[in-house]
Amino acid sequence: MATHHVVIIGGGFAGLFAAQSLRHAPVEVTLIDRRNFHLFQPLLYQVATGGLSPGDIASPLRGILKTQKNCRVLLGEVMDFEPQDQRVILRDETIAYDSLILATGVKHSYFGHDEWEEFAPGLKTIEDATEMRRKILLAFEAAERETDPTQRAAWLTFVITGAGPTGVELAGALGEMAHYTMKNEFRAIDPAEARILLVEGTDRVLPPYPPDLSRKAEANLERLGVTILRNTFVTAVRENGVTIQTGKVTQEIPTHTVLWAAGIQASPLGRRLADRTGATVDRIGRIQVAPDLTLPGHPEIFVIGDLAHCVGPDGQPLPGVAPVAMQQGKYTARQIVQRLRGTPMPPFRYLDLGNMAVIGRAAAVVNLRFIRFGGFAAWLVWLFVHLMHIVEYENRFLVFIQWAWNYFTRNRGARLMTGQDIIQIKKRKL
Repeated sequence: MATHHVVIIGGGFAGLFAAQSLRHAPVEVTLIDRRNFHLFQPLLYQVATGGLSPGDIASPLRGILKTQKNCRVLLGEVMDFEPQDQRVILRDETIAYDSLILATGVKHSYFGHDEWEEFAPGLKTIEDATEMRRKILLAFEAAERETDPTQRAAWLTFVITGAGPTGVELAGALGEMAHYTMKNEFRAIDPAEARILLVEGTDRVLPPYPPDLSRKAEANLERLGVTILRNTFVTAVRENGVTIQTGKVTQEIPTHTVLWAAGIQASPLGRRLADRTGATVDRIGRIQVAPDLTLPGHPEIFVIGDLAHCVGPDGQPLPGVAPVAMQQGKYTARQIVQRLRGTPMPPFRYLDLGNMAVIGRAAAVVNLRFIRFGGFAAWLVWLFVHLMHIVEYENRFLVFIQWAWNYFTRNRGARLMTGQDIIQIKKRKL
């Protein structure tokens, strides 16, 4: 009898945890990803602000799974699906499956203005993070060389869209860079004069968090020189500025550095699978799944992680965060094993242990199921949780050492510029 073949598409939290949870199962696993590494996305903002290097938060998939003999890793790009024949179509071959797990995640959305991406990078990939880092550092370098006060002010203006966890963490790290890390490094400018604007469409930062934690986060951000623009929306992004609107008031802000942390849209593969199976997608392209994370009419196909529109007990979709993805990956693996044994599984139920966000050095907010708090203690909890979820022990050690060094010295040693030359940047005029 042929061994049950499980094909997993995507090596993020959901896909990787599903593969690892099938380690001792009587199945053959094929994990397919366009990249050869697993990325710890929650720390991408630290790469973007020079606190960590890309290698600190990325681990080769083959290295992670090298001792799992029933798992094969393939570097490849999935183009289409043939659900009736239970096959996945790659660019250069076709692979049959008995169970399919789709976990390709989401990317940032510009709400129908994809042309903004050229001037406002998001933060979902290593390339996004290094592009953000380049733009941030080159802005300070260009300001150092600029003699016109208006031009210099534009280079020292940073606009971050979206005050969710990513936007808040970016703003806090950027404020820390400007006030502490870069102190005394320039001669013509004072980096602490940087104007950091955090644009949020609601009336407070971290909207999913309790209001008291939002207030704590806002106080920490303001301490780092961040200006919070509440009930404000970005309506245009250009090479040399943005347009924002608060109520009926429109304002033009000269800037060369816009960092995008607002909105998501699902992987295009999700819509492709939905077209082939008749599944329903929501407004951002996530596939609506059954309570057991399968597609209606296709019990052999699972959709998990950020790509899944999975309804929680409150009737709302589960958030696109790493704990949801990890728990869904483990559940799906158990579901497959129990099916092979002929034992039914209850529907997926997410155990929400809380959420947290960091706002610069020794400051964070933590919202657990039984308690919520901020400050230094919250920062220590944030450090511990993130360290424990980094996949490889070597990376945990490297990140811990780097964080310890950063804490005592306020240094960010990964402030490396790559890409376009500073002389070309300086030629831009408002």
